[in-house]
Amino acid sequence: MIRTIGMIGTGNMGSAILRGIVEADYVKPAQIIAYDASARRMRELGEDIPGIALARDCRETAERADLIILAVKPIYIQEVIDEIRPALRGKAVLSIAAGWTVGMLSKALAGTDATYMRVMPNTPALVGEGMTALCDETTFSREDFDYAKGIFDSVGKTKVLPERLFDGVVAISGSSPAYVYMMIEAMADAGVAEGLPRTYAYEMAAQSVLGSALMVISSGTHPAALKDAVCSPGGTTIEAVEELERKGFRAAIMDAMKACAQKSREMSKSK
Repeated sequence: MIRTIGMIGTGNMGSAILRGIVEADYVKPAQIIAYDASARRMRELGEDIPGIALARDCRETAERADLIILAVKPIYIQEVIDEIRPALRGKAVLSIAAGWTVGMLSKALAGTDATYMRVMPNTPALVGEGMTALCDETTFSREDFDYAKGIFDSVGKTKVLPERLFDGVVAISGSSPAYVYMMIEAMADAGVAEGLPRTYAYEMAAQSVLGSALMVISSGTHPAALKDAVCSPGGTTIEAVEELERKGFRAAIMDAMKACAQKSREMSKSK
């Protein structure tokens, strides 16, 4: 039974999860112990979440937690597992590292009786609007799986998927906030070029993206139909759409996501 969460790595993703689950009241700060190699990040997390326990190292985190979340960069996962190995008896290990397959986790944790699970979240979890894929190929008990799912349900939406789809998940939700931020920045820059104050331009661009996304989710209408509804005959919007098509807007997005998925596949094969 999971009573405490140990977060190893409190960078953007790790801290987003912790702040999100505390804000959603899914867990109390006293149920969390965290460690990061950066003293600054540890200090900031302690200030943001009063009552959270801060560990001296990875091993102490694993020793004091029932569920251990590995939120370090993929290149450090093996190193961390090697460090915490003596503390893994009876523990549940959850990895959010891109490119780390269930098979890799099984191999890395061989010789321990730790259960393991692969999850791919994204940073909008910080504002309660995350999108997380949970791999259905896991050794977690049903109770532990439901508890882990509850962590990510409390900070957004979740989907349970087979691992063969995870490279696509990395591209479409894990990494996609970066693409959206780039689009918002470009929209705001264009607004500034037209004379809008930058603060207004960012707010208007971001709110437009947010509202458009909510319309797709809430209406159930195909995005193409929603786009058509904005494009009046001979109007300004269709002029912009034509220019985007001419510049390969959709193809560029698809190509970028293919590159992202391919990188995820390469990372999996390199270990």
